[in-house]
Amino acid sequence: MFSKFALEVKAGQTVVLEKFSNVYTSRDRKLEGYTHHQMQAYALKALQEDEAAGFDTLLAESATCWKEKVWDRVPITIDGPEFDQLAIRFAQYHMQLMTPAHDNRMNIGAKGLSGEGYKGHTFWDTEIFLLPYFIFNMPEVARSLEEYRYLSLPGAHAKAKYNGYEGAQFPWESAWLDDGEVTPEYMGTDIVTGQLIKVWSGFIEIHITADVAYGAWQYYMCTGDQDFMDKYGYELMLDCAKFWSSRLEPGEDGKLHINDVVGPDEYKEHVDDNAFTNYLVWWTLDKAIEYSTQVEEEKPELYSKLDEKLGLSALREKWTEQVNLIFLTQPNGNGVLPQDSTYLMLQDIDLSKYKKQAHVGGIYKDYNQEQITKIQVSKQADVMVLFLLLEELFPHQVKLSSWDYYEPRCLHDSSLSLSTHSVLACDIGDPELGYEMFQKACLIDLDNANPHSSDAGIHAASYGGLWQCVVWGFGGLRMLGGKLRISPNLPVAWRKLSYTLLWKGQKLNVTVTPRMVQINSEKQEAPIRLEVWGKEYDFQEELIVVKN
Repeated sequence: MFSKFALEVKAGQTVVLEKFSNVYTSRDRKLEGYTHHQMQAYALKALQEDEAAGFDTLLAESATCWKEKVWDRVPITIDGPEFDQLAIRFAQYHMQLMTPAHDNRMNIGAKGLSGEGYKGHTFWDTEIFLLPYFIFNMPEVARSLEEYRYLSLPGAHAKAKYNGYEGAQFPWESAWLDDGEVTPEYMGTDIVTGQLIKVWSGFIEIHITADVAYGAWQYYMCTGDQDFMDKYGYELMLDCAKFWSSRLEPGEDGKLHINDVVGPDEYKEHVDDNAFTNYLVWWTLDKAIEYSTQVEEEKPELYSKLDEKLGLSALREKWTEQVNLIFLTQPNGNGVLPQDSTYLMLQDIDLSKYKKQAHVGGIYKDYNQEQITKIQVSKQADVMVLFLLLEELFPHQVKLSSWDYYEPRCLHDSSLSLSTHSVLACDIGDPELGYEMFQKACLIDLDNANPHSSDAGIHAASYGGLWQCVVWGFGGLRMLGGKLRISPNLPVAWRKLSYTLLWKGQKLNVTVTPRMVQINSEKQEAPIRLEVWGKEYDFQEELIVVKN
């Protein structure tokens, strides 16, 4: 259908065209059971009401809604370059717009609502990059995103069973609840062979199952939402551990290995013992032992239910045997944590050409995937993400040495990479480098010099990454082992940063300068313990810490 209008406009006249439209589908909960004609009538009535209200009224209502739900609820103020403030607002706008907070049967698409790239599928992007923003600011939305993972367990069970494993093996790409794995099997053409390129991520990028467990735990630690854990969280995490227990492979060295995988660095296919994967698997089994024991002692009825579903009694005995046998790569003599069993032994080439390129994926014009797998080059953060999630396991010098080794070999060919590196740069004491990477991350979708970067849609996870740069990196916020830490490290360009967070139901307003942290609690319900610049404090109403 189309409409054609013809009119004469004289010089100096203004023409305003107002268009009212709406979208409804048979999957909308409020329209369940509606016939096609009933849906049309519903949509028409809504359009007529909007037209009667008029554009100005609708605009005012929208502005009020955004003010209440986002700008006043999650204010982030940067006293620095105007573009930096614009970028974080742009990120918040998209995160609010693209997240289906109204329906726990849906999750966040990798391109949000802005394009058809990745066909609207959900990746690890949610748990690792986007979920933290909602956990610390809109926990009810975070819970809905977590409930989606629980509701999609049948698809995870089906994938595990198909591959000969037990428990829940989550799809690399998820869509509707009962779809299961939806990653395309082939995509693109090999420049050497001319054959279609197989997308191995749907088969062997299995760290997503550990990411899901981590997301549920992070939500629980920050919110204290016991109802979620009782109804969904424990089962979700334990089911993930059940899969990993069946996926571990005994080696001749007496250790348990995870072979033939793709880690976060998708330029490395069919590798053994990817550090990110193995450490997160060890962490998942360790948490499964802790929680199954705790539930048995404190909630016997729930334990009985979960035991019947999962076979917890036998599983916990197996987990206890396995957890300390999992092979975990250790730093080499130079303090570098090996990304996997072979990365440090691969061919080392000059990557300066690809590091300087304005566009991503340029290396594929010179090498195919098989060749890239044999070169010391990374698409995106891998070991660096591990340092971000399990920070307390690794000494500062290991992080510094590993940064010095891997960053020059990382092409940042994923929109997920720069933000992680920016946060880690602040952690290792170089906020200026972190700021340089933050600015590059801001330009992923806002760069006039590269107007085609968003042709398939915006890069949704990068917006969660920008929030992490601002609040986790420069603002110093972190949850470590269930404890709150705020250790800011502002760049020179910023005079002050203000942000808010929710911590176990209490809203905290945080203002930081290069030498001061001020935290105010709005509710003042109970004392809050946290670490600021390496020292622990207890406060109830206000805390001001001045750096020596």
